[in-house]
Amino acid sequence: MAEKSSVFDMIGPVMIGPSSSHTAGVVRIARAAIRLLGAAPEEAIITFYNSFARTYEGHGSDRAIVAGLLDFKTDDKRIKDAFEHAVERGLKYTFKSVGNSSTMHPNTIKLNLKADGREVEVIGQSRGGGVIKIVEVDGFAANFSATLHTLIIDAEDVTGSIAFIASVLAHDQCNIATMSVSRKGRNELARQFIEMDSGIKPITLEYLRQLDWVKHVIYIPNIDL
Repeated sequence: MAEKSSVFDMIGPVMIGPSSSHTAGVVRIARAAIRLLGAAPEEAIITFYNSFARTYEGHGSDRAIVAGLLDFKTDDKRIKDAFEHAVERGLKYTFKSVGNSSTMHPNTIKLNLKADGREVEVIGQSRGGGVIKIVEVDGFAANFSATLHTLIIDAEDVTGSIAFIASVLAHDQCNIATMSVSRKGRNELARQFIEMDSGIKPITLEYLRQLDWVKHVIYIPNIDL
């Protein structure tokens, strides 16, 4: 099925920079990634692929990704001085580029982030008009935009787990917009990516975290809020 876009996707967000794909989308990928890390990053390895690899300096994607790692929004005037702000915050970063990867979307970024002993690897795509898609987290296939409220659950691959979590969310009146499940092998840990139209109550999050077969829960509210 073809992906649908709204008129707002085509117009794009209010932003700093010459291109929504190269600036706004890049900022959003980074802001989603730091929420997956769960902390302000101390170190970042930033890899640009394909079209991004050839244009990231000229189009300001390098400043945009650093700005997003500092949690600046797409319309923040500090984006143009992101490198200087990174020095002030103590963020260490390295840029890499891979100019010809046939398996990657033309505008793809991989982020390897570290902070306080935590690490995360996030692969995101800038799809145009500021729209993004997070396609991989720590080797697990994903498919979410971070513009809805997103719940990420690591759980044992037990029978009925998906239906049970869906019912818990339904009781909290959380309408599920999308859900995808990824696992690296049969009977191994499964990761659920659930996008919801509304936020989840703290008590529901705590209940999910207390389940014996649930190993880790991350909740990411809409990153544009």
